[in-house]
Amino acid sequence: MSIPKLSKQHILDALKFIDEHEVPYHNQSYRYELVDNDKKYPPKYVIAVANHIATGQEIATDKFNAVEAKSYLEGLGFVIETKAQEKFLLSIKADRAESTDERFTMEDLSLGDKYTILDVYFQKASGEKIRRKYEKGERRITNQTMARIACQIYEDKLVGLSPEAKESFPICQYKPNGELYKGIFSSVEEFKAYRKTLEFMRYYYDNRQRMFVFYCWNIFSTIRFVQECLKRFGDKDDQFILTYREKDKNDPTDADEIEEIDTKNPEPKQIIGLHNKYSSMLLESKNIILRGAPGTGKSYLAKEIAAEIISDGAYNTVASLKPEQQKQVEFVQFHPSYDYSDFVEGLKPKVNADGSMGFELKDGKFKTFITRARKNYEEAHKTLDIVKKEQSVREAMEDFFSSIELGVDNFKTINNNVFQINSFDDSHIYISIPNNPSINKLTLNVDEIRKMLEADHDFSMIKDITEFFGKNFATQAYSYDFAIYKEIKARKKTVPTAETKKEIEKKYIFIIDEINRGDISKIFGELFYSIDPGNRGKDGEISTQYSNLHSDPDEKFYIPDNVYIIGTMNDIDRSVDSFDFAMRRRFRFIEIKPEERLEMLSKLKNEDLKNEAIRRMSALNEAIVKVPDLNENYQIGASYFLKLKELSFEQLWTDYLKPLLQEYIHGMYDEPGIMKKFETAYGYEVQSEENLNDDTSQD
Repeated sequence: MSIPKLSKQHILDALKFIDEHEVPYHNQSYRYELVDNDKKYPPKYVIAVANHIATGQEIATDKFNAVEAKSYLEGLGFVIETKAQEKFLLSIKADRAESTDERFTMEDLSLGDKYTILDVYFQKASGEKIRRKYEKGERRITNQTMARIACQIYEDKLVGLSPEAKESFPICQYKPNGELYKGIFSSVEEFKAYRKTLEFMRYYYDNRQRMFVFYCWNIFSTIRFVQECLKRFGDKDDQFILTYREKDKNDPTDADEIEEIDTKNPEPKQIIGLHNKYSSMLLESKNIILRGAPGTGKSYLAKEIAAEIISDGAYNTVASLKPEQQKQVEFVQFHPSYDYSDFVEGLKPKVNADGSMGFELKDGKFKTFITRARKNYEEAHKTLDIVKKEQSVREAMEDFFSSIELGVDNFKTINNNVFQINSFDDSHIYISIPNNPSINKLTLNVDEIRKMLEADHDFSMIKDITEFFGKNFATQAYSYDFAIYKEIKARKKTVPTAETKKEIEKKYIFIIDEINRGDISKIFGELFYSIDPGNRGKDGEISTQYSNLHSDPDEKFYIPDNVYIIGTMNDIDRSVDSFDFAMRRRFRFIEIKPEERLEMLSKLKNEDLKNEAIRRMSALNEAIVKVPDLNENYQIGASYFLKLKELSFEQLWTDYLKPLLQEYIHGMYDEPGIMKKFETAYGYEVQSEENLNDDTSQD
């Protein structure tokens, strides 16, 4: 290890230096962070600055790696955290390529097999950024996107190359002594004559009449190609910026990125970067409703948005999120029977210990989710001193409960009443009082004891507890709270034994599918007020309908600022007309048009099928809007055409589209004539009875 000998004071001086001068962009850390007094620093840069302070040498981070820096600083007693989502930035210029990932090297571009692309754009020397202009149905951000941007920018230059120059154009070389892949071809057949493989990309130009075809595989496989474009056609300091991360088990293989995908391979996965406009709309508005025609992929898009925001652009499916991140997303679907007790809270039947039936107050899906989000929000806004105090109390309570024998050890109240602790959970402590003839069992509130331990008060009598909780009279439970409080405090350590970490505020996203199919007033109740983006936080506190049954009747409900809500609805659903106007003004309504989600069709098995699906869908939708009593809300979305993975175009028409369209025009004048126009637009050919008879006679 080449890290110089440094003292802890050198590191502290370096942190002070960084606070005054900030961290240069190229020295940001994408793997580890040194955490000190709620501030975070890149470990390698900290050591480089400390060495500069100690020896006067130039600040340089190229003598050691991030793992060495982490180990060295931990050895000095500093806290190092691993970032939840590790992203890498790769800058590609004509003469060099540099990555924030120390493992990257132009000497081995096959390393690209291990990574998934998150974002890519071209940046001019002036700072202007250019992104891909997507064609209809083209997937966003794949292994081919960087090369497509290069073709888009330098299309005229590439078209103007001589046949010989195109044939010898460098594309990829994984290792210095490895094969150089070369050649920009004008057809798939020409490419396959050069190399028999499906590892290629196509770029269409001249109104899709002509194309470039060349080799493309993993995310690094076209670095040589774009460098050659920059070298021949670009200006000084022009560059491509690629953001990527390591693959996980839910990511597609590189085989899923090629255009002509075999039906036996897994479905391609669309990776969305940080530029999803719908995600930005949700972050801006807090509450959005995705509305539009059937089959436009609104529910799927809602989950994409949630995954992208939760993972900071790293993933676009909830299944790809880590288990802890998945708890930041909740999905429900409204229906006519859904009510307040399902959504907020309500009395639910339960079987008592003696076998009798009773009722208990249970939180619904939304309130349970909000409780989780509130806990994170409130923890993230506590000072480090409060966090340390709460951690110390938590450890003291855990130590106490782990040291006692349940149902055996005796404890005494201030009045010498003997009791045992039979069991406990996160919310309650269940005790038995053998010498009490009237009430021999009691349930205590864990939060009451926790608040007493966290307080700066010195409780010496029951009266102190009564005043602390703002009550006029003491409850029976306070005597037992006081006894347990004294026991825990007597054993409590002065400082927490575990490392104290401050909670990071996270975003929580609640998705309501088919939001208009439920009775909004019945489901939300008094939450109409708190759900308003302008009433987030404690300023929007309300009492829920069953607050008198809570363990703390004064408990208030509010929705914190880290909660975002997505609803979906079909515009033609009859229940749209009854959607509550009070709720309408609390949501931003975003129309999702069929042509905006054509990229979904990239999941079809080949490009010809995808293009034919787009053509038929567009023609049918044009015919639909020409019917006087129909409009854009009745158009057909791309998700219907995904069924072409298993069905033919004819089966899709007869089994799915025709019944839906017949329902649309039921009762209209000249239904057969309208259906005939739809059939013609779609391209469905009906065999006449005469043709059927002719076919039969030939048997």
